[in-house]
Amino acid sequence: MPVRVSGTLTTWNDDRGFGFVTPVAGGRTVFVHISAFPRGDIRPRQGEQLTFELGTSADGRPEAQHIGTRERHQPHPPQGRRRGAPASLVSFVAILAFLVLGSVLVIEWHAPVWFGLVYLLTSVICFVVYAVDKSAATHGRWRTSESSLLALGVLGGWPGAIVAQQVLRHKTRKRRFQLAFWGTVILNVLALVAVTSPPVRAALGVA
Repeated sequence: MPVRVSGTLTTWNDDRGFGFVTPVAGGRTVFVHISAFPRGDIRPRQGEQLTFELGTSADGRPEAQHIGTRERHQPHPPQGRRRGAPASLVSFVAILAFLVLGSVLVIEWHAPVWFGLVYLLTSVICFVVYAVDKSAATHGRWRTSESSLLALGVLGGWPGAIVAQQVLRHKTRKRRFQLAFWGTVILNVLALVAVTSPPVRAALGVA
């Protein structure tokens, strides 16, 4: 019967679905993949205690396998990193502000209403792509590149991306991605204002 080992999940990359466990008895850290956890279990969190069977991966390195049943409560994150609620508030305020801006552009500048349909369609597509990428991260499948996610956002899908990030809790903790993402949001909004402005539309011959 395989011997079970206890350890602490000292490193965990939730977006990529893997991390490293430090055995309680000491020694080198052991690689662990999301697929080693029971299907339907709560998401792994850095700092929690695990029991597992010590095995070997396909490339010959030590690997934690058959993670044991875990308690349903989650370890408390450090106080300085509890930013979920403010981040969610900022995200949805951004969507609300964009809806107000869109209404102003339609009423004051007579911007074409079909612009809204474009944003709706690209947002739905963007949400689906985020959901597929989240599932791929969970099950160790091929991922969607971050550049593709950002491209969908700059093309108008960023409202759907915001909803996906908050609902699916995906890509919210990667600061570099978030900075790039909000940069694409600003770029898209500026482009929308420029394209729908009367002088530009007159120059383009668009009614």
